[in-house]
Amino acid sequence: MGFLPISDADMKRAGIEQLDFVYVIGDAYVDHPSFGHAIISRLLEAHGYRVGIISQPDWKDDAGITVLGRPRLGFLISAGNMDSMVNHYFVSGKHRPNDAYTPGGEAFKRPDYATIVYGNLIRRVYKDIPVIIGGIEASLRRLAHYDYWADKLKHSILLDSQADILSYGMGEKSILEIADALAAGIAVKDITFVKGTVYKTRDISGIYDGIMLPSFESLQAKPKNYADSFAVQYQNTDPFTGKTLIEEYPHRVYVVQNPPQEPLTTAEMDAVYELPYMRTYHPSYEEKGGVPAISEVRFSLTSCRGCFGGCSFCALTFHQGRIIQTRSHESLLKEAELFLKEPDFKGYIHDVGGPTANFRKPACEKQLTKGVCQNRQCLFPKPCPNLQADHSDYLTLLRKLRALPGVKKVFIRSGIRFDYLLADKSDAFFRELVEHHVSGQLKVAPEHISDAVLSKMGKPEKTVYEQFVKKYGKINERLGKKQFLVPYLMSSHPGSTLKEAVELAEYLRELGYMPEQVQDFYPTPSTISTIMYYTGIDPRNGETVYVCKNPHEKLLQRALIQYRNPSNYELVREALIKAGREDLIGFSDKCLIRPQKRNRQNESGSGRTGADNLKYNGKERRHHGAAEKTKRKTIRNVHKRKK
Repeated sequence: MGFLPISDADMKRAGIEQLDFVYVIGDAYVDHPSFGHAIISRLLEAHGYRVGIISQPDWKDDAGITVLGRPRLGFLISAGNMDSMVNHYFVSGKHRPNDAYTPGGEAFKRPDYATIVYGNLIRRVYKDIPVIIGGIEASLRRLAHYDYWADKLKHSILLDSQADILSYGMGEKSILEIADALAAGIAVKDITFVKGTVYKTRDISGIYDGIMLPSFESLQAKPKNYADSFAVQYQNTDPFTGKTLIEEYPHRVYVVQNPPQEPLTTAEMDAVYELPYMRTYHPSYEEKGGVPAISEVRFSLTSCRGCFGGCSFCALTFHQGRIIQTRSHESLLKEAELFLKEPDFKGYIHDVGGPTANFRKPACEKQLTKGVCQNRQCLFPKPCPNLQADHSDYLTLLRKLRALPGVKKVFIRSGIRFDYLLADKSDAFFRELVEHHVSGQLKVAPEHISDAVLSKMGKPEKTVYEQFVKKYGKINERLGKKQFLVPYLMSSHPGSTLKEAVELAEYLRELGYMPEQVQDFYPTPSTISTIMYYTGIDPRNGETVYVCKNPHEKLLQRALIQYRNPSNYELVREALIKAGREDLIGFSDKCLIRPQKRNRQNESGSGRTGADNLKYNGKERRHHGAAEKTKRKTIRNVHKRKK
C-alpha cells in the first residue's frame, strides 16, 4: 500500500504505462477519508482502475496538466473540499491570508473558479478526452446559479468548464457507473442514464418524465423566475421522488439533471471508509510543514452523512441530501483503533459526527422507502409528529469509544442540533453529553434570536433555544460542573433589519455576553438564503424579504452584536439612532452604550469595558449557560479552563 502516483517516476515504479483516470484537484493530496478526492480515487482503485493525482497544477502552464500523460478513460476534476471562491475570499471580498488545504497554509495555490479553469486547461490540451467534474463546487453550481462574487447569475458550471458530465452529491455510486460505462466503450456523450449526474444535450426528446425549468434567459429577465426555479429544484433533491430537471440555454442547448443517487447503505458506507487510505498528506509536503487541514480530522470519526435540519443558509440538502446515512459501530471502532497505533495520538478523539453530530438515524422510517416530504421540514417550524428523536444508538457508540483502552476523551465538535436534542423524551444523551463530551464549553448555533429572522433561517424559535440553555444549566449544576455555551451568531441574514439586530444586541445585554467572532451572512451557491439575497423573495412561499446589501449597514448590524467593543462605539451609536432606539444610549441597565459627552476621559467614547461588562449598578451577570454566577470577569466566548 502507498500513495497514488503523482509523477511519471511514480508510474514507472508501479509498472504503470498509462493511467485510467487522472484526478486534478484544487487541494493538496491528502489520502484521508475526510477528503473527497481520497474517497473517489481509492474507490476507483478498489474496482480495478488505475488513478493518478495532479494536485494544484499551475493553471497558467499547459504542461501542468500533462505530467501523468493522457489517461485511458478520462480526467476527473474537483476544486477541493471547499468552493474555491469561499476558500479565497471573506464575505467582505478581502483575500483570506491562508489556505488550510494547501501545504504550509499558503493561499491562492488554486485559481478562482478552480473547476472551470482546470476544465478549460484540460480541454485546451486534450480536446476530445472525457472530462468529469464533481465535488462541492461543481455540485452546488450544477444548474444556473447566483454568483455572489460576480454579483450575477451564471450558467451551469458544466457549460463554463467544458466538461462532459457533472457528478453531484457524494458521488461514490455515480463515479463507478461512469467509469464502468467508459471502460465498456460507451461514448461519454451517451452516458446520460446515471443517477446523480448532470449532462448537456441538444436533444431532449427521449426524456419522458422531466420537469422543464425556466430558461436561463428568463432567469436573467426576472428574479422571481429564479426563485420559482429554485423552489422546484429544492423539491427534487430526494432520490425516491426527485424528477429529471431540464434547463434551456441559448442556441437550444439543454442542461439535464438526473434524479439523485440513492443513499449508501450502512454496509456500503463502511466499505468506503475502510479502503486502504494512508490517512495523512503526501510526504512531498513535509518540507513546507505539511497540510494544516489534517490536524483536526486526523483523529476524528465521520459517523454519518446527510442532514434533515433544513437550515436555509446551508447547502447540505443540495449536496448530501436529507436522508441520514450512517456507519456501523464496528466500522467506527475499527477506525478508532487505528488511532491507538499512532505514536502521536494523545488519547483524544476530536470528533464523532458529521454535518450534524447527533443525527444517527433517518428522521422517520418512511424516508428509507418513500423519501423525504417535498413541502414540509422535519424540524422546522416545529418538529414533525412523525419525527423519531432518539439518541440511543449514538449514545451507545460514544460509550463504546470511551471504553477503548488508551482513549481519554471523546469530543463532539461537529455541532449538536439542540431542538432535536430537546425532542428526545429521554435525557440520557443530554446528561452524558454534558458529563463526558464537553470540555469547558459547548458550541451551539442559534444563529439569531429574533423570531422574524429565525423563520427565514429555518431555525427554531427563540423559546426553544432558551429552553435548551435552561436545561443545559440545570444538568451542569446537578453534575457540579461550570461549563458554558458558546452561541454562533450571524449578522445581516435576509430578513434582518436594524430592528432585529438591536433585538439581538438587547438579548446579549441580558446574558452579559459579547461574542468575539460574528459571521456575516455569506451568499454561497444553491441555498435558500442566497436565493432570498439575490431575488428578495423567499422561494418557499413567494413572500418579499428584506435584504441587507449595503456594506455600511452590514457593519452596523455586526457592530450591534459586539456593542461592548470600544472600537464599535460610533457604529453602534449610528445604528441605534437610525433604528429609532436612542433610548438605549444612556446610563441605565437597559442601555447598550453611554452618551459620548459623559466619556470625555475616553477619546474613543467607548461604552462599558472590563468589570463594567459584567456588573452594572452592583448587579452581577451570569455567563451564558453557566451553572453558577461568576465574579467581575469580562465575558468572552472563550473561557479559561479551571486549573
